[in-house]
Amino acid sequence: MKLLVVGASYRTAPVATLEQLAVPPADLTRTLDRLLAQPYVSEAVLVSTCNRVEVYAAVSGFHGGLGDICAVLAEHAGTAPPALAPHLYVHYDAAAVDHVFRVATGLDSMVVGEAQILGQLRDAYHWATGADSAGRLLHELMQQALRVGKRAHAETGIDRAGQSVVTAALELAARHLDGDLAGRPALVVGAGAMGSLGVATLSRLGAGPLTVTNRGADRAVRLAESYGATAAPMAELTATLSTVDIVVAATAATEPVLSHAVVTGALARRDPARGPLVLLDLAVPRDVEEGVAELPGVEVIDIDRMAALLADGPVAADAAAVEQIVVGEVESFLTWLRGADVAPTVAALRGRADDVVTAELRRLTQRRPDLSDDQRAEVARTVHRVVQRLLHQPTVKVRQLAAEPGGDQYAALLRELFDLQVPQTSPVDTVPDVVTPDTAALLGVADPTGAPDAADPTGAFGAAGLTPPTGGAR
Repeated sequence: MKLLVVGASYRTAPVATLEQLAVPPADLTRTLDRLLAQPYVSEAVLVSTCNRVEVYAAVSGFHGGLGDICAVLAEHAGTAPPALAPHLYVHYDAAAVDHVFRVATGLDSMVVGEAQILGQLRDAYHWATGADSAGRLLHELMQQALRVGKRAHAETGIDRAGQSVVTAALELAARHLDGDLAGRPALVVGAGAMGSLGVATLSRLGAGPLTVTNRGADRAVRLAESYGATAAPMAELTATLSTVDIVVAATAATEPVLSHAVVTGALARRDPARGPLVLLDLAVPRDVEEGVAELPGVEVIDIDRMAALLADGPVAADAAAVEQIVVGEVESFLTWLRGADVAPTVAALRGRADDVVTAELRRLTQRRPDLSDDQRAEVARTVHRVVQRLLHQPTVKVRQLAAEPGGDQYAALLRELFDLQVPQTSPVDTVPDVVTPDTAALLGVADPTGAPDAADPTGAFGAAGLTPPTGGAR
């Protein structure tokens, strides 16, 4: 079984594309089911945040797995795989583990070291567990990724190098409001995880009075009461908007909440002498309608703008320390994975030995019917002990060798020597007989398993618009 990561993030895709790919909670189970229904995908975890949409999958083959995942993502986004290809990245085997651990530690975040991604990964894992889409490989990967993320924050000062997206966005907003949010009236639109973080951060920075609005009024009331804020009906959004200086918009709405009409109506009631109305759009899909940023007296800070402003931020020494943690943890995981790969072979060898012993004892019974039950039992125990002793050292050694780079060769040699048939739980790594025009380009890429074409010498991967995958054979 191979580990494959296919995704798009703020690094590779514009917000519009991330909006197309974003999977709301109501569609998560259906999308996971669609992934598992594909012939080459046996396990799947789907991470969908405002900054990234990624599929972590256990696949039976690189070509087929890539095509299956891209087809499902394209179907959800309402487009064809070749249209998505320029915005997707692919990580395979060792590089896939490295990527997941970098995501968990915040090294791959827009704001380096932000801790919110840990909660988002945990939610994705729990959702996959509930949908029964995570098997042995992804259970281990996700549990280790969460542990590595916690370790990075506990053993380094990565929190100093990176802040939550909300904190970073509010620091950018403060630049438009005389550098200080203290005493500035603020509104949070949305009472989910990001909205809650927005209220907490605004409260810590001294902004106020604070107002919370949400389509579900009960959630807005509960969140407001937790921080001494006021809950306002969503129906009164225009009026509420006219009384504040800063807005954090973080809903799960599929259409813009802060429409051109709503913001224009608020500006008409608002005293321009108070300075600009700063709108932080932290939602995917976007909460602020396109064109609102062009209105006089409005400053819009969205995901695209944050990426541009924060891309050249300094990399702290703490980030380098986390990099070293990730390197060591990736190798540890790969060691476990190589050991797990050899387990079916060892089990098959012991099973073959048991079959031989059983057959020989049956022949002994037929040839020596005069033996008593006690005598036959003693012979059986003796033969079993001899076989187990003979197998002990080779099986221990092959597990040790399998933990080393290239260790899969020892398991393959064992299967060849003893003619072991290790059960296959999924199709072999070949391109499906039926290839649709939409997936032809994606299925024509080179297999990055160390074969001569792994570097994509024919340009097949580039022709599909994808960066050649990172990773390779264990």
